[in-house]
Amino acid sequence: MGSRRLWRHYGLVAKIDRTGTPVDDVSFEELLDLEHHGPDTYVGIAPRYPWGRIFGGQVIAQALRAAMFTVDEEFAPHSLHAYFIRGGSHAEPIRFEVDRLRNGRSFVARSVVARQSSGAILHLSASFQKDESGAADVAPVSMPRAEPPDTVPDEGWGNLVERRKVLREDGRVLTWIRMTNTPSISDQRVAACALAFISDTVMSEPPRSIHPTQVDRVDFQDHFVGASLDHAMHFHRASDPTQWVLSDAEAQTLVGSRGLSAGRLFAADGTHVATISQEILLRKKG
Repeated sequence: MGSRRLWRHYGLVAKIDRTGTPVDDVSFEELLDLEHHGPDTYVGIAPRYPWGRIFGGQVIAQALRAAMFTVDEEFAPHSLHAYFIRGGSHAEPIRFEVDRLRNGRSFVARSVVARQSSGAILHLSASFQKDESGAADVAPVSMPRAEPPDTVPDEGWGNLVERRKVLREDGRVLTWIRMTNTPSISDQRVAACALAFISDTVMSEPPRSIHPTQVDRVDFQDHFVGASLDHAMHFHRASDPTQWVLSDAEAQTLVGSRGLSAGRLFAADGTHVATISQEILLRKKG
């Protein structure tokens, strides 16, 4: 991303409007188009989301992309672990600082800190592996049966995510998700960033579903303080997140105002493409 485009996003050319561009007007390609700002340092945009704070899945995807810029293309991500440190602002860009922890022959490790003027907003560790497609490939987990996505209404937001929940019971939530307004992704490193982006849209619902106090989604912020605390992901097989992906997520526990969920992501053909877990803050007001 050229500096002029970065400045236009925040209105810095006129020095009047620092509110950022609404997410409806931003493409996923623009989110990943990070600007190089010195050795192993990159800067990306932070569009404005309806709820105010930056979307955590966006920062994970951008941090993973920043790490990729320091890794040879023959290495693809196989896992990431991220901690959300503080809420990000859409009024300024995000700076991604990459630390090259290890360069091995088969595996490469990177650490990324995402910063704004308030300080660090996210810390991500990612590991990359050279292709070993000739090794054994065993998939003992099967995709659960689920109603087609067109049988339920869309609960997505903005122009980048479509989300259709087909089951919510006993702490288990089945959700169809996909990237929208995004061309088909053949580059598996970019696809991993997109999968990480959409994976953060489904993991908070299982702990919410088992809380003794149930409220409508529109009233949630009136009754609860909620935020993602951390997010972990293991990438298993190639996928195209612009096509439907089924999330099968279950609540593991709800204690100390923290809810933990674990889940699997399946391509529409049943391929198990990733495993994810997330802990959220779910604190009742008052």
